[in-house]
Amino acid sequence: MRPARMSWPRPPGWPRRSTADVARQSLGPGFDGILVVAKPPGPTSHDVVALVRRLAATKRVGHGGTLDPFAAGVLPVFLGRATRVVEFHMRDRKTYRATVCFGASSTTDDLEGEQTPAAGPAPTRDDVEGALPGLTGTIRQRPPAYSAIKLEGRRAYAIARAGETVELAEREVTIHRLELVSWDGSDPDRPVAVLDVDCSAGTYIRALARDLGASMGGAAYLGALTRTASGPFRLDDAITLDDVRAAAAGGPSGLVPLLRPVDTGLDAFPVVRLTAAEVMSVARGQFVRPSAGIPEQAERYRLVGPGNDLVAIAAARGDRLAPDKVFVDAGTAGGEPARTAAP
Repeated sequence: MRPARMSWPRPPGWPRRSTADVARQSLGPGFDGILVVAKPPGPTSHDVVALVRRLAATKRVGHGGTLDPFAAGVLPVFLGRATRVVEFHMRDRKTYRATVCFGASSTTDDLEGEQTPAAGPAPTRDDVEGALPGLTGTIRQRPPAYSAIKLEGRRAYAIARAGETVELAEREVTIHRLELVSWDGSDPDRPVAVLDVDCSAGTYIRALARDLGASMGGAAYLGALTRTASGPFRLDDAITLDDVRAAAAGGPSGLVPLLRPVDTGLDAFPVVRLTAAEVMSVARGQFVRPSAGIPEQAERYRLVGPGNDLVAIAAARGDRLAPDKVFVDAGTAGGEPARTAAP
């Protein structure tokens, strides 16, 4: 049984900490933004988040889409109040550079699993190019048995590792583009293809490699993977972990110039400009009827203050806007707004 919480009279003048005070304290040195990291093969996405959390000395850190440990590529990391917009990026399209190895299957559908040679001859380059259109567009895909999907409260990979059968339901994904970049047929029994993939969120590239091999009557697995884009975040603009460490060598504040504004990539949310009085209403969580009016109908709106700073993300309720994610504090002068991307 949990012991009862002790209480005592608060001395006169002793400051009372509000929930907002506690939240502000957890933000660390005021970091609110997005750090676009180039994850190398090896560490997990959680490892990257833990490193950024330690270097930034802030607790509120999250990422925008898991990469398997063996995979590399762009991993957007959200700090402070930017963690509130992660949900808006979960549906972002992704692009990958994938290496597919033919002539064998893998228990994990990638290079880390136990491999079994395929029966029959391996495909040719012409075979693969002819099979790609059949896996392009909206398709049904069965996730790998070794995945983090939960079945009755257990992770699929934990069930598979225990030697039990994993039956995952197919899901609908969209492959916008599937293109052969290069072909290595130097070993005709185990050829290798490099593909560019542009796909919807939730697509398993391991499963795509597996299904490509199966579509030609053989087998294949994913040999390497690099995510080249996650929504608006591009690998060409990403920062290596060594550069992140170097920036923070003199203290957490060295990371500030590396941060993108909180609303980066939310261009689909129209901007609504508020007056100072309307900003204070939003900071108190109130609906507002902006004097500037509401532009075209949209899923959400970005509310900005007189200084073009991000105040909130809001949804329309008739002729008013209901704050959904608020980035200012009512009890602070000027509201301490988050930086916003240029409109």
